Amino acid sequence: MIPFMDIKAQVNALRPEIDVAIARVLESSQFVLGEEVAAFEEEFAAYCSGRYGIGVNSGTSALHVALLAAGIGTGDEVITVPLTFVATVASIELTKARPVFVDVDPHSLTMDVHQLESVITPRTKAILPVHLHGQTADMDPILEVARRHNLVVIEDAAQAHGAEYKGRRVGSIGDMGCFSFYPGKNLGACGEGGMVVTNNTDYARTIRMLRDWGQERKYHHVLKGYNYRMDGFQGAILRVKLRKLEAWTEARRAHAAHYNKLLSGSNVVTPAEMPYARHVYHVYAIRMGERNQLQQALQAKAIQTGIHYPIPVHLLEAYTDLGYRPGSFPQAESATNEVLSLPMYPELTISAIEQVVESVGDFHRRVERPCF
Repeated sequence: MIPFMDIKAQVNALRPEIDVAIARVLESSQFVLGEEVAAFEEEFAAYCSGRYGIGVNSGTSALHVALLAAGIGTGDEVITVPLTFVATVASIELTKARPVFVDVDPHSLTMDVHQLESVITPRTKAILPVHLHGQTADMDPILEVARRHNLVVIEDAAQAHGAEYKGRRVGSIGDMGCFSFYPGKNLGACGEGGMVVTNNTDYARTIRMLRDWGQERKYHHVLKGYNYRMDGFQGAILRVKLRKLEAWTEARRAHAAHYNKLLSGSNVVTPAEMPYARHVYHVYAIRMGERNQLQQALQAKAIQTGIHYPIPVHLLEAYTDLGYRPGSFPQAESATNEVLSLPMYPELTISAIEQVVESVGDFHRRVERPCF
């Protein structure tokens, strides 16, 4: 079988280093926050070219506290995209604000900057672009619109550790950047974890309090906060993994290049790397009209795939109250019907990639008609 991802292979390769890191936490008994988390915050913020990193317990929590630090609350509007994981939108609603959607660009599958300004109202307070699949949104036009309208820009970088926009690392381009360290991410914990990166001292101070029950120091609660603290084991393990991240990223990029070469001239559309971007290929998502049939054909050959995402957020049952309908965002809706993520992880072998591509070709020869 060719797995969609192989977390076990990565952990096994690092097991001696991870064991040492875990032993340090056991010895220190700093199981919540502590020195390992503080060190990881500093190291990851530096990796992102940011001044501050604030570790939390999930990517969703990172988005939530970033929005709160920006002053987002009841009656406000936050602009984002419908082609994303539901947590992006859920975090906005956790602040009692309203998500407002902009369609995606058909090539990058990130926010269509040409439509952004048309949805701004007097209630708009922030823009939340999503760096989807490991590729950055087109940030300069977003920042320019934000400056003119006095809006905060919060990057959802949950899938984009190490991605770059015009040579700048994501997470430090907007006012704040939010990351997830869910196990399947490019930099994944052995459990849950997240972080906010910012260059703003006030935002950093506020987020540190919000993640720890609003405490400025023990039992001195300045804000109404949350139990969003990162645990010591995850901080220690992520420090080990961070040292490997660039090598893993280059492996992902090499795998994507090999996929692109082998699929060139086929009836599938390969993911575009935009001229401004360093794509880190959290997933390698092709597009085709007969996506579901191809997925079934690959599964029959013991090749695992994924769909990111089968339903855009505005059409999910949980978000019908937002009032959007089918056809509201045609590019996002088209993508959700056509994207299929092929196996992608640093340890993936060339022979496995070739087997996947051969199986894709077998399917197309069998159906004998274009798929896109």
